[in-house]
Amino acid sequence: MINETYTRSESDQHSLNQSFHPSHGEHDHDHDHAASTHAHVHDEESLRRIVNRLSRIEGHIRGIKTMVQESRPCPDVLVQIAAVRGALNRVARVILDEHLSECIGRAAEEGNMEAEIEQLKTALDRFLP
Repeated sequence: MINETYTRSESDQHSLNQSFHPSHGEHDHDHDHAASTHAHVHDEESLRRIVNRLSRIEGHIRGIKTMVQESRPCPDVLVQIAAVRGALNRVARVILDEHLSECIGRAAEEGNMEAEIEQLKTALDRFLP
């Protein structure tokens, strides 16, 4: 049996951390809140559910990191990565559903549909492969 190990340089890890940290990376550049056509006000219960899902995903990713550090078999790691992908896709679906029902509806009421649809198209271009 081959013992497979995974290593990541400190600079690679720093880059990864920056890209996923809310105060660093792409998020700040991709979604300028000042340029948004409406205030992002969402239902507190909905936000709580999304944050809880993301917290579970975060824990799952930490578990995958531990698997890699323990040199667990690649197929096991890949199965867990697939599970995280699925969970992220489900969160994205919830966010998209809410955006369509809440944000697009609000933009229609405010007469900002064209701008809101353009922002959605831009986001989908980056989100979809």
